[in-house]
Amino acid sequence: MDFRIGQGFDVHRFGGAGPVTLGGVKIAHEFGLVAHSDGDVLLHALCDALLGAAGMGDIGQHFPDTDAAYRGADSRGLLRQVVGLLHAGGWRIGNVDCTVIAEKPKVMPHAALMRGHIAADLGVHEERVNIKATTSEGLGFTGRKEGIAAQAVALLVRL
Repeated sequence: MDFRIGQGFDVHRFGGAGPVTLGGVKIAHEFGLVAHSDGDVLLHALCDALLGAAGMGDIGQHFPDTDAAYRGADSRGLLRQVVGLLHAGGWRIGNVDCTVIAEKPKVMPHAALMRGHIAADLGVHEERVNIKATTSEGLGFTGRKEGIAAQAVALLVRL
């Protein structure tokens, strides 16, 4: 078997009216996230981790923010397209581990729903998807509540 690991990172700043979309879940918040698509930093980081593991570049190469076709795009749709590319390349998802870094909104009350969405979009059992959240203890842009960051790690297997 062939195993590959990829990691992804994404960040968006707050701006405009909420809600915030994370892991495909709309979460009530006074501000939204400024982005070309729906600004789902969690799914963007996950797409980058998956693409990186397969050696297929990054989300910006596949879904450029200069392309009007992706304006306001649903990131779950982008994730499903990435999964299609992986499957076409002979890859299957072993597991993914994701971390959201934010002071607000609180993420963990929504983590189970996020996990379910991501597992469905990846075509894997929920036990292969992990969602965590942390704060930056008031430090940096996330600590000042200027935006949200996310990190993801993915394991791919080619049988």
